[in-house]
Amino acid sequence: MAGRVEGKVAFITGAARGQGRAHAVLQATEGADIIAVDICGPIRPGEESAIPASTPEDLAETASLVKGLGRRIFTAQVDVRDFDALKSAVDAGVEELGRLDTIIANAGIGNGGNLLHETSMLDWNEMIDTNLSGVWKTVKAAVPHVIAGGRGGSIVLTSSVGGLKAYPMCGNYVAAKHGVVGLMRGFAVELGFHNIRVNSVHPTHVATDMLHNEGTFKMFRPDLENPTADDMAPICQMFHTLPIPWVYAEDIANAALFLTSDDARYVTGVTLPIDAGSCLK
Repeated sequence: MAGRVEGKVAFITGAARGQGRAHAVLQATEGADIIAVDICGPIRPGEESAIPASTPEDLAETASLVKGLGRRIFTAQVDVRDFDALKSAVDAGVEELGRLDTIIANAGIGNGGNLLHETSMLDWNEMIDTNLSGVWKTVKAAVPHVIAGGRGGSIVLTSSVGGLKAYPMCGNYVAAKHGVVGLMRGFAVELGFHNIRVNSVHPTHVATDMLHNEGTFKMFRPDLENPTADDMAPICQMFHTLPIPWVYAEDIANAALFLTSDDARYVTGVTLPIDAGSCLK
């Protein structure tokens, strides 16, 4: 039985670990070859971050998992803020794999902890450059190949529940993720003529390294000296209608698989929450 994206090629950013790896593995499981890129290092070179950076070894592990499924994969170490590097990577990937059908603009960062009017210029620019401009650059670099294929295609942009409603102390993140919705709708209108569908996914807390790290534990539980995921879980669960603290990377990949498959052949311009009911609160 053919997979749901059999014979297609998917371009995925932020693919070294977490949600990006889950996208790559599930797309490959369902028959796609993969172009996978990731920064594989810190957003601020030379500086330590509360969220540990992805590594070249992480991206190599993603590649190994895809190859283990019998699919081809092209990888490159790329910062989505760098349009020329993005374009070079996707051009080389398409040359090697022969086509492009799917774009999953997943790469992103999290920073926060300040009121909007007290957010530093560095934190603001870094957030907008990565989580908003990086998404635009990803599509800009890749979509000409989808158009040239003449077969239509699908684009999935990773936003957040924070792209649908506001939270305090992370206004730069909220602004960027709301902007992703605007990008999605703009691209959906402009690319529909080419039978290219564009949608966004909106996760709540996801159990990846972006959430499960010492810095986030302390942000959620400043009352404890050495908080753990178990200490943070009751706080996270308060955000949701369902009785769970977080979802998993595979849940986001399942949603994107639906949107990139023919099961969603007439679905475009949609904001799809994977949020355990967070948008109801």
